[in-house]
Amino acid sequence: QVQLVESGGGLVQAGGSLRLSCAASGGNFRSYGKGWFRQAPGKEREFVAAISWSGGSTSYADSVKGRFTISRDDAKDTDAKDTVYLQMNSLKPEDTAVYYCAATTQLIHTRVYAYNYWGQGTQVTVSS
Repeated sequence: QVQLVESGGGLVQAGGSLRLSCAASGGNFRSYGKGWFRQAPGKEREFVAAISWSGGSTSYADSVKGRFTISRDDAKDTDAKDTVYLQMNSLKPEDTAVYYCAATTQLIHTRVYAYNYWGQGTQVTVSS
C-alpha cells in the first residue's frame, strides 16, 4: 500500500522552530517531485514548498521564503530513506495549519492538482 506519513508537528511559540518529516513507503517515490502544503481552518489548501526528485530544484511560497527550507534524502542512494523534510524557523501564528506532504510525477510543481499522492497531515500550531 502506497503511503506518505508525516511527523514532527506540534505546538510551538512564535519565533520557534519545527522540523517536519515525510516518509514514503509501499512504492518507489524516489523519482517523484515532493511538496508540502498546508490548510488552515476555513481556508483552502495552499502551497508551501516543493523539491524536485534530485533535490536540485526547490520552490517556496512567498509567505515562507527565508524561513522554511525543504530538503530530501538523496534519491540516487538506494540505501537512504525516501524522506522529505521541511525545516520551519521563525514561526508565526499565521503558520498554524495542518501540513500535508505530497508526491507528484511532475519534476516540481506548486499546484494541488498536480500531486497524485497525499499524506494524512500533521498539525502545526504556533502560539503568540
